[in-house]
Amino acid sequence: MTTTPATAGATVAPVRLPARGLRQDLRAAKMVCQRELIRYSRDRARMVSALVQPVLWLFVLGTGLSPVISRGAAAGGVDFRTFLFPGVLAMSLLFTAAFSGVSIVWDREFGFLREMLVAPVRRSAIIVGKAFGGATVATIQSLVMLALAGLVHVPYSPSLLLQLAGLLFLAAFTITAFGIMLSARLRQIQTIMPMMQMVMAPMMFLSGALFPLSNLPTWLQVLTRLNPLTYAVDPMRAVVFQHLHLSQAAQHALRPGVTWGGWPVPTALEVLLLAVMSVAMLTVAILRFDHTE
Repeated sequence: MTTTPATAGATVAPVRLPARGLRQDLRAAKMVCQRELIRYSRDRARMVSALVQPVLWLFVLGTGLSPVISRGAAAGGVDFRTFLFPGVLAMSLLFTAAFSGVSIVWDREFGFLREMLVAPVRRSAIIVGKAFGGATVATIQSLVMLALAGLVHVPYSPSLLLQLAGLLFLAAFTITAFGIMLSARLRQIQTIMPMMQMVMAPMMFLSGALFPLSNLPTWLQVLTRLNPLTYAVDPMRAVVFQHLHLSQAAQHALRPGVTWGGWPVPTALEVLLLAVMSVAMLTVAILRFDHTE
């Protein structure tokens, strides 16, 4: 079998690549975000399993401890499930958002990440799209839990629901950015589960989701103040308590707030700090991917 050499002087059609620009970057970020939503919509087992743990915390643990804790004088007769509800909302997005972030390790393992990175767009667009996609998926997951508010004596106030939805998205974006930042160092799928369990469990328990932040030992207070999730749980609990008729004593006991050296941190500052942390983590993730991939 013989081959015919290419004709000398034959013209080759030039390959034209689109110039990099903001429009192309936004389109790339949108496509990555849509990919996350499509993957989520096709994985029904993931939808159901992600709701099992929050439901157990709220209706099994909350119902079991409510007769004991709600009778306390400090609780003011507040149902423990009502206190637990903002923390469970944060917990419902914690693992979903974190695993959405570290799913980049799967994309790297199977070669899809490299295909995205060779596209004529900035890597930051891919990372931002991943963060928005993961945050959207986690927020949708949490909105299912938010629909159960009436079962734990939290009113279906439009302002309450809108504020909680906004805080949920901001918290989900922060946790997704944190997961992406971790995934820049993770190279093997086998390391994901132990790493996430080591990081996520302390974040959950040290956020004030399951117990008030008052009367804690000094070392535990320091850890709760360093936890990003603390600045998501406390504003959500503040929003819920604003729509309940609670005594000042009960509010102070159940939601003492976050303090820095005895200074009570305003809720608005907590939200701003959460936004700053999300941007900082995403920036670190972008810089790491620029240097490692």
